[in-house]
Amino acid sequence: MAGQRRSPTQVDVARRAGVSQATVSLVISGGTLGNQVAESTRQAVLQAAAELGYRVNAVARSLKGGRNRMLGLYTFEPVFPVDQRDFYFPFLLGVEEATAAFGYDLLLFSSAGSGGDRRIYAGGVNRLKVADGCVLLGRHLHRDDLAELAKEDFPFVFVGRREVPGVELSYVAADYVGATSEMVRHLARLGHRRLAYLKVTDDREWTRDREAGFRQGLAAAGIPDDQVRVFAMDERAALSAVRLQEWLAAGITAVLVEPTDDDGAIVALEHAAAEAGVRIPDDVSVAVLGDPPLSEATARDWTRFTLPREQMGREAVRILLELLNDDMGARQLYLDCTQVTGDSVAALPE
Repeated sequence: MAGQRRSPTQVDVARRAGVSQATVSLVISGGTLGNQVAESTRQAVLQAAAELGYRVNAVARSLKGGRNRMLGLYTFEPVFPVDQRDFYFPFLLGVEEATAAFGYDLLLFSSAGSGGDRRIYAGGVNRLKVADGCVLLGRHLHRDDLAELAKEDFPFVFVGRREVPGVELSYVAADYVGATSEMVRHLARLGHRRLAYLKVTDDREWTRDREAGFRQGLAAAGIPDDQVRVFAMDERAALSAVRLQEWLAAGITAVLVEPTDDDGAIVALEHAAAEAGVRIPDDVSVAVLGDPPLSEATARDWTRFTLPREQMGREAVRILLELLNDDMGARQLYLDCTQVTGDSVAALPE
């Protein structure tokens, strides 16, 4: 109704107390992480909440499935047995640590059918509702499941950027655009002005972000498109020794390679280099755009960037609790990746 005063939110409390919303969430949510907040800050938050008349919206919580202090973790991938070298292990570790720190229990949901297909609405029912909210993880998802979850107003946060047409989702993502752009600029600073980009053909959010970062890095370094070769590799078109030799003959001095689930791109590049008698990094430098899968194919210490996977898991839990505590819109958070200088890149001679 016009003129009706809205209820105060955690954002309002944070402004009144002069602290971040994350601090307000820690104080109000409780749990062991709340003990890390200084007593004077905690009192300031509680005083600001009292002055504004802030209170947790119990009705909204009820509409979202009740509050049993249980958070869910749904994986679209098979994650057991969990190996510390597995790509998903740090995500799971971050989610588990943050859930415990905030004083919640964690439920693992896995609804794989006989064919291995994983659907949230297997059987037509959203079984995630036994939890207060859920963190979602995995690459091979069903986007219509996410759209249906959003329609139900069920609180969830995805680990990784995900897009569903017509739906605004909450997620915590690695900044692939910024990390890839910085890798291109790093190569340019080492004298590499003629580059090849070995990309996968899988059209996903992270592949689009890497390509956008590649183009952004070229522009920042002043490298024109005619100095670049882009090769889209799939199972039908693996990189060959002939192709690599063509690149070198054209003056290419560095290759950026996009990692795949099964090491395919990196293995193809290593095999092509060995067959062509090309030495890495003496004859050509190679930079990996992300974390290569940890297998024997990656025994080399690649120049690469790494994802803040544990932090992504922790932040997903924190944002999920914020969604539970306030009737707020979808939230997206991007975290910086870490550039790692390995032995696969060398500076060009002056």
